[in-house]
Amino acid sequence: MTGAHSAAGARQGRSVAGATVLVTGAASGMGLLYAERAVAESAAHVVLWDRNIDKLEAIAERLNASPGRTTVHPYRIDVSDPVIIHDTALRVLDEVGVPDVLINNAGIVRGKYFWEHDTTADTIETMKINALGPMIVTREFLPAMIDRDRPARIVNIASAAGLISNPRMSVYAASKWAVIGWSDSVRLELVQQGHRHVRVTTVAPSYISTGMFEGAKGPVMTPIMTPEYVVGRVWKAMLAGKPLLLLPKSVHIAKVTKGLLPTAVWDRMADNVFHLYTTMSDFTGREARNP
Repeated sequence: MTGAHSAAGARQGRSVAGATVLVTGAASGMGLLYAERAVAESAAHVVLWDRNIDKLEAIAERLNASPGRTTVHPYRIDVSDPVIIHDTALRVLDEVGVPDVLINNAGIVRGKYFWEHDTTADTIETMKINALGPMIVTREFLPAMIDRDRPARIVNIASAAGLISNPRMSVYAASKWAVIGWSDSVRLELVQQGHRHVRVTTVAPSYISTGMFEGAKGPVMTPIMTPEYVVGRVWKAMLAGKPLLLLPKSVHIAKVTKGLLPTAVWDRMADNVFHLYTTMSDFTGREARNP
């Protein structure tokens, strides 16, 4: 990360002091919490990406008024548009520099049966923002992160829905399955090619109380987590360069159990014991870009 002190700090899992941190979906929810955490740890620059520029500018004004040496930079962006991503990334590289930490947090959800999805507004939009967005954003910055040959981190926020199928989440689940497969493959590519200074953390949480999944119920033994708790766990995993973070522990248990049992047996257990397949029955949600 930026400077010897911050590089050493990153390697030892202490903080992002002196680093440049970029967060997508930063205008609210967990994206905002990541940004505030970076400022609290004295990052040199915090880059906020979101489509809501009015909120971003208000956040930047507030955070820039905080004591410390952090400069906060707001950029209006639509992560569903590759051209806008490219142009905005060039601005960041020119005006701020190469991110030391990239947090791909932006996302949306449509909680309905697959045949109720509008092809353009729901299916294509979800895949653009949730799956293609992180890929394109990362592609804009990763070569420079590799070339600098100093510690860097990429965090990709996926979902437990990318590991465990669930009714009324088909398109959302597909987008998050894509993120998990892509993200962990990039991690392996970096290791294989000797770029171990760039570490990728894939995050797969269950329901979080941001409002994005308003009305959803947590399965048995899987409480709905607070954003603050999840951000804390993600931050620790990011600094340590942990490859995969599943939250809470029951997600890991479900993943292993599903892999061991025949599908029919797992379906009965998931539906009748854990009540997983009815967690979205009362979903209302809200359009959001922060999981």
